[in-house]
Amino acid sequence: MASGVRLLVVRAAYGLHSPRCLRSTAAARQEQPGETPPPPPPPPPPERGSARSETGPRGTPRVQPLPPAVHFGDAREAFRSKRSAELVRALVVLGLCTVEPLVARSRQLMNLSRKLLGQQLFEKLMKMTFYGQFVAGEDQAAIKPLIQRNRAFGVGSVLDYSVEEDLTPEEAERKEMESCTSVSEKEMGGAAQREKQYRAHREFGDRRDKVISARTYFYADETKCDQHMDMFLRCIEASGSSSEDSFSAIKLTALGRPQFLLQFSEVLMKWRRFFHQMAAEQGKAGLAVVETKLEVKKLQETLANLGIVTKAESQHWFTGEDLGMSGTVDLLDWNSLIDSRTKLSKLLLIPNMKTGQLEPLLSRFTEEEDLQMKRMLQRMDILATRALELGVRLMVDAEQTYFQPAISRLTLEMQRKFNMEKAVIFNTFQCYLKEAYDNVTMDMELSHREGWHFGAKLVRGAYMEQEQARAAQVGYEDLLNPTYEETSKMYKRCLDYVLKEIKYSRKVSMMVASHNEDTVKFVLRRMAELGIHPSEKKVYFGQLLGMCDQITFPLGQAGYPVYKYVPYGPVNEVLPYLSRRALENRGFMKRAKRERELLWSELKRRLITGSLFCNPSH
Repeated sequence: MASGVRLLVVRAAYGLHSPRCLRSTAAARQEQPGETPPPPPPPPPPERGSARSETGPRGTPRVQPLPPAVHFGDAREAFRSKRSAELVRALVVLGLCTVEPLVARSRQLMNLSRKLLGQQLFEKLMKMTFYGQFVAGEDQAAIKPLIQRNRAFGVGSVLDYSVEEDLTPEEAERKEMESCTSVSEKEMGGAAQREKQYRAHREFGDRRDKVISARTYFYADETKCDQHMDMFLRCIEASGSSSEDSFSAIKLTALGRPQFLLQFSEVLMKWRRFFHQMAAEQGKAGLAVVETKLEVKKLQETLANLGIVTKAESQHWFTGEDLGMSGTVDLLDWNSLIDSRTKLSKLLLIPNMKTGQLEPLLSRFTEEEDLQMKRMLQRMDILATRALELGVRLMVDAEQTYFQPAISRLTLEMQRKFNMEKAVIFNTFQCYLKEAYDNVTMDMELSHREGWHFGAKLVRGAYMEQEQARAAQVGYEDLLNPTYEETSKMYKRCLDYVLKEIKYSRKVSMMVASHNEDTVKFVLRRMAELGIHPSEKKVYFGQLLGMCDQITFPLGQAGYPVYKYVPYGPVNEVLPYLSRRALENRGFMKRAKRERELLWSELKRRLITGSLFCNPSH
């Protein structure tokens, strides 16, 4: 691969021209697993216009308004926005989602119904049932009434054009293998040299398998990627026109060839692993990631002994700005080392600790692959620029672990560019990952150092079953927490950390994407304890359309910023989406009967009081 291409990749990954400023107090507030965190120290004097003032003159406490109370058990308030017919539909659809044989064969049953009823009757049936419950309408004009009605009850919208390719498993597998293998690997068989996790495996070529709560894109060609970009642009523009405080969401696998994400993820993880290997040699193993610091002199000796660079050659790595001035280098410093001043040809070779041989971090790209990589970065830039122009916040969805390091790093680069004035770009953190807390704290620390706004969407994760099966069958370490309980513990730990950061900084914002009532209550309680008022609009909540209205609407009516993901698209083209919603609700509704109980309660109240046919009011 040419050095110019390497520079482009590395610049996209590490952000080369960002300012370095003083370290924040975030590292001092890190808690260790299993320990109760000590009370945080008072924040340093804030810069004008950048940090929240928590005290009045001479340090006297300033009285903060209490966050409003939210009651999730009040059926009348929860479903005030719903017509009685919508309550009946929700009861029927959510009840059907608990019938295992029906849900397991939902796609086949929908296709059969279309053949038996004909297209017109089939569409009417779907709009009365599953489509009407989970999809807002066929196009942007059709969904406007629902968006306006939700807004009247304090609920915003995240528009999601939910049309999906209806590929067979064999077609999906073929597309995945072709798009995840480079030309050089096809010609010379180099894929075997790559780590198992970051190779395409035919038995897992259909990335939709065992995934029910996330959409999957398969690479066809660059024209298709441009079409996906145009689709995302339309959603951004529609979101910008629907409200002043809107969100939109994108997936990076829709914007380019996934081969680049696979290879780049391997680069980043090898580079990070190499840092931790050197930290272990210096006796620093087991420390929190933001507290792990290598001594520069020992680091230079290690690099020289491994044959990567001589001491003289590495000397200029640690000069200029404040890198290495303290005599130590942490992981953030290490990630920033690759730039135009270094010997790229050597720096892109790192030792394999098992073989003792130097190996290239990144394989050779053809000219066409180089162009495909550049186009992906250009599409990301176009979307982020448009979102900034329209005042729309752009959430970059998380994906599988073998893509995610590259997705997170490229999202981080967008944040460095577009989040200087406010949080425009939001990265997504999957809390089922064992390293979720480290990932959040590292990005937070970098945002403090460089002075940009941190934006995060925190989720549990959508790929657990598929990821665990792939790790076990292919034979590599499972990166996920082993149980739902461990994931919930990690989720709350990450939420609590970000909430504490919000308390001390105006430059932190978070979307809590969860249908779990206990999780939402935990966030509300911690907001009250930390004095974070919903009017500050630093903590947002999100749920899918047609699910958990008893959480969404009480939040909105209490003044909390809350959003529904609003899917739309023609009936026939959203059938894959509807099938996944049915599958997702199968497990969800078996665990949570409360929504149906509240629906029954409100329907009976309306019947008894004679308000069954009254229009919703706010």
